[in-house]
Amino acid sequence: MEKVYTKNAPDAIGPYSQAVKVQNLVFTSGQIAINPATGNVDAEGIEAQTKQVCENLKAVLEEAGSSLEKAVKTVCFLDDMGDFAKFNEVYGTYFTGKPARSCVEVSKLPKGVKVEVEVIAEL
Repeated sequence: MEKVYTKNAPDAIGPYSQAVKVQNLVFTSGQIAINPATGNVDAEGIEAQTKQVCENLKAVLEEAGSSLEKAVKTVCFLDDMGDFAKFNEVYGTYFTGKPARSCVEVSKLPKGVKVEVEVIAEL
């Protein structure tokens, strides 16, 4: 197992890695809409937060030697399923390969964000 780290995505806010590589797969931790340049949640609204989340995931996957196009499974957490359509609009521009996905509503996410996404991708 190899840990993955890039300064182009937010530092972990707990005792975990941005991602780990195992054999021919990379498993990302959930990414939220933290701007890696500021360390803050600067994006407001579901569309802007989803874009930041996807940019963070893209950076982690690229550091691991993978990409969004190689995603095989995502798990998505929304704090309001009423944002599902708007989330899908942005998500669909990043995950064009249409990986398998689960998407659920949760009562609360870290730092009060609206969305969190994790990815399993091929290397």
